[in-house]
Amino acid sequence: MRRARFRRTRRAGAVTLASALTLTALAACGTSSSDDDGDNGSGNSAKADPAAPLDPKTKVSISIDCMPPAAKAAELRQWNEDVKEFNKKYPNVTINGRSTPGQCLEPPRFTAMLKAKSQPDVFYTYFTDLPQVLDNDGAQDITAYVNDKSVPLLKDIDPDVLSSLKKDGKLYGLPTSNYRMGLLINRKLFEEAGLDPDTPPATWEEVRTAAKKIADLGGGVAGFGEYSAANTGGWHFTAQMYSLGGDVVDASGKKAAFNDATGKQVAENLHAMRWDDDSMGKTQLLKWGDLQKQIATDKLGMFLAAPDDVTYMVQQLGAKYENFGMGPIPGGENTLAGGNNYMIKQGISADKVKASIAWLNFKFTTVGKGQYDWKRSKADALPVGLPQPNLWLNGSKTKDDAARQEFATMPVENFKAFTDNPVPGKAEPPKAQEIYKVLDNVMSGILTNKDADIDKLLSTAESQVNKVLATQ
Repeated sequence: MRRARFRRTRRAGAVTLASALTLTALAACGTSSSDDDGDNGSGNSAKADPAAPLDPKTKVSISIDCMPPAAKAAELRQWNEDVKEFNKKYPNVTINGRSTPGQCLEPPRFTAMLKAKSQPDVFYTYFTDLPQVLDNDGAQDITAYVNDKSVPLLKDIDPDVLSSLKKDGKLYGLPTSNYRMGLLINRKLFEEAGLDPDTPPATWEEVRTAAKKIADLGGGVAGFGEYSAANTGGWHFTAQMYSLGGDVVDASGKKAAFNDATGKQVAENLHAMRWDDDSMGKTQLLKWGDLQKQIATDKLGMFLAAPDDVTYMVQQLGAKYENFGMGPIPGGENTLAGGNNYMIKQGISADKVKASIAWLNFKFTTVGKGQYDWKRSKADALPVGLPQPNLWLNGSKTKDDAARQEFATMPVENFKAFTDNPVPGKAEPPKAQEIYKVLDNVMSGILTNKDADIDKLLSTAESQVNKVLATQ
């Protein structure tokens, strides 16, 4: 899913795959095919000042996770172009990209990699991964290396994004993307149902009303869709709790917090839409990918999503950008936020750390360069104009937003309700995937059983989550 198409899998509930993916042979980019983990630097790494920028004369080789695979021809071409451009400034740095088939970060592979200490020098992670990485002594503390010299736009990166990479004041990586969940809508179905697609529902009561009108179109169309399997149900239950100002874990991080009036409100509303209104469709136990297929084929009016779900539906499912729009998450108190990063392997040389930061800065945290070269992306027929990922604040945001609009490949006005009404982001809970697995049972119980005992579902889940949290 997304970016390396299953990227949301762990972030959004660790969708279980039928089998683990096997790491392919290394695909090298740069001036050398060497991919050893030894220090190819100048031999004086121990004396290097971490705060000083990388010396362009330094000779070093770094391995990097999640290079685009050959199947993503445009993205891979851009990667290679960026390596070439990067090497104009750092001619002695060899970038060795590693590509993985299908999913960049399949959970079992990631865990096994950390335990075996086999991660590359620069490895791809999600916002929720820092505790697991640190538990395995996997990431280098790069606090001393990151400053306004090595990352000139550091002050303009959203601090909420950077916080996902910090613990006890120490920084362990740099971000590549971020998202905040909103309400994705099918504009065609909204218009057919007599609804204004430029003003998506702003409350859950409005969602229920709109869902019923869309479902009344008939022909197997559902008004609102939800997940209830493969951990994605628990992920979305969490998002709905956040939207109403609730939480799934208390401030201590040691006790479940969803078996309350807010949790019951979420559950009862979904149960009413499913069984009283018949506006959620008869097919349930859905997971990531199912709702995308429904809305892309005009069989679903709306569901909670991140903006780049649209990219997947256009590139993989043949949908059209203009058929979709987005508003903020209904309720608007908070929304579930997440994203992706690169961390740097613990124990590599100072020169390798500096080279890694120089590459990450060029490719992922420079407006107008690397992934933010929107003119190039448009020329390569890649999506331009989605409101996220967007790491930026201040002047960097102004500059980047203007370029997104100038080179947009989609109607950016369809996302105006989302961009004009930002909702505070809230991180996923501790032990997120284990909690989501438990909360799947609440969602599946509500959506598959007309006579579901909501109080019992929430109480049982509360006991199970408390056991999960007790193992921290």
